[in-house]
Amino acid sequence: MARTAYQFFGTDLFAIKGVSHNTVLCFMTNLGNDIHKFPTAKSFASWLRLVPNNKISGGRILSSWVKRGKNSISIALWHVANSIGNQKEYDLLPFFKRIAFRKGRVAAITATARKLAIIIWNMIFKKEIYSSLRIQVENEKYRWKRIKQAQKNIRSLCLNREELNNLINNSVLLR
Repeated sequence: MARTAYQFFGTDLFAIKGVSHNTVLCFMTNLGNDIHKFPTAKSFASWLRLVPNNKISGGRILSSWVKRGKNSISIALWHVANSIGNQKEYDLLPFFKRIAFRKGRVAAITATARKLAIIIWNMIFKKEIYSSLRIQVENEKYRWKRIKQAQKNIRSLCLNREELNNLINNSVLLR
C-alpha cells in the first residue's frame, strides 16, 4: 500500500504520524490527481471547508465560522487531527493544545485538520518531504515569543528581582 501511494502521489504520506491507510486511500479515491487544480494550499483547505468564513468590515472581524458540509477527505483529516489530540507525544500536539486551550477541542480539531491539509498539499504539489524538525522549530519560536512577552509584562510592572522572587515563592506556597 505504501509503495502504491508513493507511486501515485510521488511522496510518502505515511511519514506523517497519525495518517493511516484509510486516510491515504480516501485521498487516492476522492482526490486523485485533481490536487494540482488548486493553485495554493489555502484554496485546497478552503475547498475542504476547513477554513473560517470571516466577515470583515472596517478591518474588524465581525463573525467567523466554518462553512457546513464536509466531504470524505476533510472527515478523514478530522479523524487524523482527533487522533493527534489523543496522543501523548506528537509534533503537532503543542499546536493542538494551544488552540484547544483558547477555543475548545472542536476548534482545535478543525485547525489541526487544516494544518494537515496544508502539509499534505505541500507534500504532493511541491514534492516536499515531511519534516518534523520544521514543526518543532515553529513550536520553539512560539515558546520564545511567549517568554519575551512574559519578560515585557514583568518590565512593565517595574518589579525588581527581590519582589519577583517573593511573588514566585508566595505563589508556590499558595498551591
